[in-house]
Amino acid sequence: MVVQDSKDAGEARVGVRLEPFLHQVGGHLSVMKYDEHTVCKPLISQEQRFYESLPLAMKRFTPQYKGTITVHLQKDSRGHLSLVATPLKENRGPFKVSTESAAVAIWQTLQQTTGSSGGAHPLVQWQLAHSLEERPATSLLRSEFHLNAPVSTLVEDVKGNQAERRSFNPWGLQCHQAHLTRLCTEYPENQRHRFLLLENVVSQYKHPCILDLKMGTRQHGDDASEEKKARHMHKCAQSTSACLGVRICGMQVYQVDKKHFLCKDKYYGRKLSVEGFRQALHQFLHDGTRLRMELLEPIQCQLRALLSVIRSQSSYRFYSSSLLIIYDGQEPPERTAHGSSSGGVSKVDIRMIDFAHTTYKGSWDERNSYDGPDTGYIFGLENLIQILQDIQEGE
Repeated sequence: MVVQDSKDAGEARVGVRLEPFLHQVGGHLSVMKYDEHTVCKPLISQEQRFYESLPLAMKRFTPQYKGTITVHLQKDSRGHLSLVATPLKENRGPFKVSTESAAVAIWQTLQQTTGSSGGAHPLVQWQLAHSLEERPATSLLRSEFHLNAPVSTLVEDVKGNQAERRSFNPWGLQCHQAHLTRLCTEYPENQRHRFLLLENVVSQYKHPCILDLKMGTRQHGDDASEEKKARHMHKCAQSTSACLGVRICGMQVYQVDKKHFLCKDKYYGRKLSVEGFRQALHQFLHDGTRLRMELLEPIQCQLRALLSVIRSQSSYRFYSSSLLIIYDGQEPPERTAHGSSSGGVSKVDIRMIDFAHTTYKGSWDERNSYDGPDTGYIFGLENLIQILQDIQEGE
């Protein structure tokens, strides 16, 4: 929502109060909602340079880059913390913001239960703790967590009526909470921070089903310390990153029978075997009542197109980047006997994200330039396509 912000009596600005992005399924940096079609995240210069020099062939597979904004922490009269964005001069223009938001309502409700500390509601802390705990391998596929019912019953609309019960992924709230805590601890309230503005790639979906895949056999960037390098190499060796070149970093899939999202986190993904990874892909395409077979061909088609693009990008290494597979959990009302929508091919999206450690010829570090395409990323894409093909042929 638009807010009036003043640093002092002589300076007034119109800002945008950022909302937690409730469809963030992976990553560790907080992704915030700026307006209906735009999200933002803390600016990392290497990622900004990547977007500004993006090869034309890759643009269809990445979010649209919309520039940068300045952000600062603000505390209201009740002690509630929020992040307020002020568009830079070159970015100023019309933007659409919602006056009533489920994300803001949920976040404010959680803050009201703990005062001004910014701490999460005990229920959220419990749910997050249980969603992130180390789980036995035998229970991985049963490790579901749902945060919609208890929290949404606390949320009321502006007229005091019970709001529509909504389902949301708690991962984004955890990242948002961690970010606010760090800002409160390390920085003054009015210090300015730069954020990237990016396309909200799920804005067109009613119930966005999202699979976040960490791609490649190597995850550490060229700038990683020896300790960080060893830590990431261990994670890869102990997960499907080593044998498949891809691992699950987060997932939400809408269950039409229960009307909520089934959510998985990165700790779940790290423990999957090859067979467990295949089962998780199957689960991502299952709506609680049936396997969405009509999605398999368009997903594979887009992955093959991306594979062709990656093969043509010499010198690029997409270390620690993710790949999102997105579709709508809300099916069209009219379907044919074969399960495909009457409107033709089902809508799916394939998007690469998170380029803080991407390197290429002409990027920040010329000393570590590479020849040829990213073979680790290609290896992951090839295996992903093959597993999806196996699922398609096995049904």
